[in-house]
Amino acid sequence: MTESAENLKRPDTTPHPGRMLPQTANTKLAMWFFLGGEVILFAALILTFLMFRIQYASDYAIFRQFLNLPLVAINTLILVTSSFFVVRALQAIKQNNQRGLVRNLLVVFALGAIFMGGQAYEWSTLFNNDILPITTFGAPFFVITGIHGSHVLIGMAWACFVTMYGLRDTYSNQEFSGVEFFGLYWHFVDIVWIVLFSVIYLL
Repeated sequence: MTESAENLKRPDTTPHPGRMLPQTANTKLAMWFFLGGEVILFAALILTFLMFRIQYASDYAIFRQFLNLPLVAINTLILVTSSFFVVRALQAIKQNNQRGLVRNLLVVFALGAIFMGGQAYEWSTLFNNDILPITTFGAPFFVITGIHGSHVLIGMAWACFVTMYGLRDTYSNQEFSGVEFFGLYWHFVDIVWIVLFSVIYLL
């Protein structure tokens, strides 16, 4: 059998860079699809809340009197600040600074916990004023802020995992996709809260 005939029978193992995306690119694309789905979810919740505001304007005016704007404004600043430390964590690992990565992620976790504490305090205050999930605006308010709060808790758990991997020197300036994906999620949660703060407390 000639050499050319043998080559025809052999499987083509030559890499073709244009044939498929690298694994990291595939994962990042999946992350963007996931965040796109989350955008649709929160957009639907926000539109529902706005419809309630329009339909029950007088009830909403009464409901707003029980909202703690100064507390939530501070809480919003805390969450925005946490995104700054996420950026610092990513910058640290890009410089191969493992300790800087871990330090900044611990700050992110702490700020997330403070944010959740502030939200829990506001919820308890509303409960004490008989603003319950069965009331006209209690229902959409607790649903939308509760779903966002669950996303913050998921982000805090994710920060713990990234921190543990950072302590094991898993990441480097060559491989930091895990930190980057966490950052995308956390920034998304932050942006959603800014929109919610504007719609519920400011407008």
